[in-house]
Amino acid sequence: MTDSAKTPPSLAWIAGLLVAFALAAGMGWLAARQFADPAASLSQGDKRAIEAVVRDYILTHPEVLPEAMDNLQRKTNSERLTGIRDEVETPFPGAVMGNPKGTITLVEFSDFACGFCRKSVEDVARLVKENPELRIVMRDIPILSDQSEAAARMALAAAEQGKYQAFHDAMFAMGPPDPQTIEAAARAAGLDLEKARTAAGSERVGQEIARSLGHARQLGFDGTPSWVIGDQMISGAVGYEQLAEAIEAARS
Repeated sequence: MTDSAKTPPSLAWIAGLLVAFALAAGMGWLAARQFADPAASLSQGDKRAIEAVVRDYILTHPEVLPEAMDNLQRKTNSERLTGIRDEVETPFPGAVMGNPKGTITLVEFSDFACGFCRKSVEDVARLVKENPELRIVMRDIPILSDQSEAAARMALAAAEQGKYQAFHDAMFAMGPPDPQTIEAAARAAGLDLEKARTAAGSERVGQEIARSLGHARQLGFDGTPSWVIGDQMISGAVGYEQLAEAIEAARS
């Protein structure tokens, strides 16, 4: 997994994919007809004519491509989320920002060593301020540096003391995680350091990090930040506008 921003697929790739799907669907329909009624068998010329119609339609109406890709992506996302949505949206106790009882849930997969995650902190704060019903479930996945796991463990220890966001904000403000910045962030968050160190080294915290990493793999995320809201799965530091649109779609 890597620290990443969003890279959209090219239109040519999308068009090629949709043409392939359309042709496959058309040929499947022909095969079904031939199986049901051998007399309905078409000549190669007829098949080429159908292929040409499909191709010409897509070239004449390229506006269908984004809509078709959106529908395909929603279907794929829904299938990936099936069976694990409740687990993904259920936070480690206290690892929540925004309204803990909010009716709209945004899941963020983050790494304290991730520069793009740091850039997203301001966007997330704005979203929380503008959406009183927004609950943000935090999943810290240490993938970018040797100190990422130490920071993630301390964050979950802070969550157990009801101070997750205080540590989260302080840690990103301190810069890349190392023993000194993690300690400074813990002090800035007002943690009971003895209890926090014990919790950070516990098996329960280690198991939660392993769960978050497993969820990220299942959902196909290979970088941070990554987001889940409704049936949308979003990769990268996509900015305030796209996240706000996803929240609005989930609300409706």
